[in-house]
Amino acid sequence: MDKGIFITIGIVVAAIVALIGVIYLTGGFDSNSTPTTDPNTKGIILFYGRECPHCKDVDDFITANNIASKVNFIQSEVWHNRSNAQLLAQKAQICGITLGSVGVPFLYDGNGKCYIGEVDVPNFFKNAAGIK
Repeated sequence: MDKGIFITIGIVVAAIVALIGVIYLTGGFDSNSTPTTDPNTKGIILFYGRECPHCKDVDDFITANNIASKVNFIQSEVWHNRSNAQLLAQKAQICGITLGSVGVPFLYDGNGKCYIGEVDVPNFFKNAAGIK
């Protein structure tokens, strides 16, 4: 198959994923829910969506490798909590990531770096926890 077709398919898939992320970040929230993280929170924050299958994979990795006992971090649900979604947008902006490129799982490392996806987020935790 032609390389250009693969690139085009990749761009289309990325655009669809970004669109889904924007839809989840801007709608369907419980406006009465309270944030689980303070906007001034320092340190590592793992943003996730409750029904997100990729987030579930990351959570399974965290549990299986006992990451919570090795790395201090906060988890923040964003699909049903508008305040948490706004915090995610703020952290993404710090990293120079546009809202259209944001998805979950999303990790802010507390030092101005962000990681997105079920590969990059576990890799961050592997490094932070000293797992080879």
